[in-house]
Amino acid sequence: MANVSIKDLGKHAGEEVTLRGWLYNKRHKGKLQFILLRDGSGTAQCVAFRGNVGDELFDRLDRLGQESSLTVTGTVKEDKRSPGGYEIDVTGAEIIQESGEYPITPKEHGVDFLLRHRHLWLRSNKQVAVMRIRDRLVRAIREFLADDGFINVDTPIFTPAACEGTTTLFELKYFDEMAYLTQSGQLYNEATAMAHGKVYCFGPTFRAERSKTRKHLTEFWMVEPEVMFADLDDIMELTERFVTAIVKEVLEHCRGELEVLERDVSKLEGIEPPFPRISYTDAVGMLKKGGHNFEWGGDFGAPDETLIGESFERPVLVHRYPKAVKAFYMEPDPDDERIALCVDMIAPEGYGEIIGGGQRTASLEYLEKQIDAHGLPHEAFEWYKDLRRYGSVYHSGFGLGIERTVAWLCGSKHIRECTAFPRMLYKIYP
Repeated sequence: MANVSIKDLGKHAGEEVTLRGWLYNKRHKGKLQFILLRDGSGTAQCVAFRGNVGDELFDRLDRLGQESSLTVTGTVKEDKRSPGGYEIDVTGAEIIQESGEYPITPKEHGVDFLLRHRHLWLRSNKQVAVMRIRDRLVRAIREFLADDGFINVDTPIFTPAACEGTTTLFELKYFDEMAYLTQSGQLYNEATAMAHGKVYCFGPTFRAERSKTRKHLTEFWMVEPEVMFADLDDIMELTERFVTAIVKEVLEHCRGELEVLERDVSKLEGIEPPFPRISYTDAVGMLKKGGHNFEWGGDFGAPDETLIGESFERPVLVHRYPKAVKAFYMEPDPDDERIALCVDMIAPEGYGEIIGGGQRTASLEYLEKQIDAHGLPHEAFEWYKDLRRYGSVYHSGFGLGIERTVAWLCGSKHIRECTAFPRMLYKIYP
């Protein structure tokens, strides 16, 4: 008798099988019990008839609490009314562990309660769907980059200096000196790309932002490709192909999960290049026209990104921001020294920025001036300056935030549901 996964029940119609999992829900109707069993791959209805399983087992099954673990044996039968189109006619069962009173019930729970019980909340249908979409997204990212000639070279978590600015660093003692949790692997990416041409790193990044918005976490995951001999236009074209490919992959493989989340997939089916492109200056004009009190030279906040994103049905590329609001390593626009050759991709439907990137300066002289202008210590960047001393070339890259992209794909209202254990301001448990 085969131990099978619920997702594979259709391959075993008419056969006797054994399922192993957890009690998701059940109902009682006379001499019948309808047990919903989940095993991580799906949910199946298991029908237990008192006459088939005997009084003792029938009564034990009837007393089981939600999330009790058990194995169920029975014959697979086709039934289009059941989850997945198949059900189990139960002939036997073994109870592994009887669960106590489960904290998460069908009634409404507050967000704080659910976050305190995140280790259990992860078992619910919608949370399972989000994590499966995230998994498919990560797989699609790696496959796209590998097929496009990139290799994965991961970068340090501990860093000696800031990458994205000194105000959002998590500082810690590193033996006899100070270190920081990484804000980005990009600087190290530039070094490995000088060795390999096209690289990416993929891992957690940390920003000590005292923000409580639905779009911010203090720990989030980023994938960061870097390409030698690529300018701003090259990298914008890459972001279009990249995002289009990963959206299509999720649509192809996660229709069921998107349905569980009640996601309007028509919003994703129209994601095709070319994406609209507007300059920062044009975006400022849009904001003023939309009633935002915004002056040229400032950085966009969440409401500004929402207005811009909701103006388009596809992601929009906003390029050439003032260099004062961007990182020190950005290449200046040769036509306007106030501007950096950079780009942000803003997702539609109000999901905000999902990509930030641009062209990196190839000039040692300019880089040294920028390090001074940002008040950064030269000694921490001597290795980075070496990249401009020995074979410097024009190059570009970007970073895509995984959780924000998952939120957009899933239609999630808050980014906290897009990672298994979110880290937010004042929330680090469990």
